[in-house]
Amino acid sequence: MKNIAPWALLFIILPALLPAQNDKALIDRVVATVGSEIILLSEVQEQFSYAKQQNPELPADFQCVAVQNLIVQKLLVNQAKLDSIAVTEEEVETQLNARIDRLMLYFNQDSKAIEDFYGQTIDQIKSQTRTDMRNQLLAERMQNQITSKATVTPSEVKRFFNDIPKDSLPYFNAEVEYREIIYKPRVNAEERKRAQDLADDIRKRLDNGEDFEALAKKYSDDPGSGPQGGDLGFVKRGTFVPEFEAMAYKLDPDEISPVIETEFGFHIIQMIERRGNLIHCRHILIKPEISEEDLEKAKITLDSISEKINEGMMTFSKALKTVGDENQASFSNDGRVANPRTGNTFFEVTDLETDVFFALDGKKEGEVAEPFESKSLDGSVVYKMVMLVSRSSPHQADLKKDYGKIQLAALEQKKAEFTEKWVLEKLKSTYFSVNQLYDACPNLQEMLQIAGLNNGR
Repeated sequence: MKNIAPWALLFIILPALLPAQNDKALIDRVVATVGSEIILLSEVQEQFSYAKQQNPELPADFQCVAVQNLIVQKLLVNQAKLDSIAVTEEEVETQLNARIDRLMLYFNQDSKAIEDFYGQTIDQIKSQTRTDMRNQLLAERMQNQITSKATVTPSEVKRFFNDIPKDSLPYFNAEVEYREIIYKPRVNAEERKRAQDLADDIRKRLDNGEDFEALAKKYSDDPGSGPQGGDLGFVKRGTFVPEFEAMAYKLDPDEISPVIETEFGFHIIQMIERRGNLIHCRHILIKPEISEEDLEKAKITLDSISEKINEGMMTFSKALKTVGDENQASFSNDGRVANPRTGNTFFEVTDLETDVFFALDGKKEGEVAEPFESKSLDGSVVYKMVMLVSRSSPHQADLKKDYGKIQLAALEQKKAEFTEKWVLEKLKSTYFSVNQLYDACPNLQEMLQIAGLNNGR
């Protein structure tokens, strides 16, 4: 097994799941078969292209590794289907929507830019990647089942750390933990009335027979759905804020709701289709605009609170519960912010948002920075206040100081061992073949030998 790449590579390149930006059509063919699953040349090239974007200096044998990863994924998918492991349409749709949301964020909520870049509409992107997403979820579910009993004891963590050569110990950059309070400026009564009046007028125009999609494109303040005629795609129950969802699930196909209000503004909803807990609807959003006076009032409010915290007159937790936006993920974690890249609460300084970096610069642990203006994920203006929880200096890995990270690394190694053992056993009982294109890949030839002396030829 000396030639087979580490199983920890699984899913590093697979989550791309986006159509390639490539004008030249591939002449496709099957390059490997695993049970009832096939691997296409286009899949290998897409994985290679994606990895090349992330790291231009790929090793010469990376295509061999890419094929190996795809083989293992297909082996997991094949077994998941044999074991009747289920992935619902709702779960697939949720994950596809999450990918599209991240794309929208990357393209500054400009759906037209996405379409221009990929040469496809958002619906076409979702349709093209649906099967890949389902297979990825099946593979992940199967792998989670395989590794569910993997645990590490403190002595195993210590042994894992001690087995790392001293000159190979990882070097950790400076990291910080911080808490945040996000405060949404309150809209003044006059502006709220203007927005509501406009929404009411649009609702009357719909009653008079005007086209919903045309009005959404013209008036909706939702940057994601507005250009699409208000189309929100299929989503599962629990995706929208309660007020929106309660109304949407009451509607029959083609029915249009009255004007409703949520934290985002005033909405008019039209139901398109319903499939169990999945709904497909469109909406028109009219957002009240925040005035400079509203912003100034918000800053004054947070300035006063930050002074009270730094003077010991109010705790951060109390302030969070008093003025914090409860819809923020950090609200339920007492203001602690999770790093989306790692899942824990530690941020390398290069991972911090620019405004957070400058706000925390020079602060002592427990000190609250001066509030600053920021943007929420939906593009609205908010005020943010952050407090430094901890700051570490750059250092070489230390078992005591970095126990959590080392424990996680040890657990991942254990899971990789579980997966490797399972894969090697399954190869012996699963039909498996690889195209002669990859005869020069020693890792794939070794896998064929394990499977039974080139049983696929």
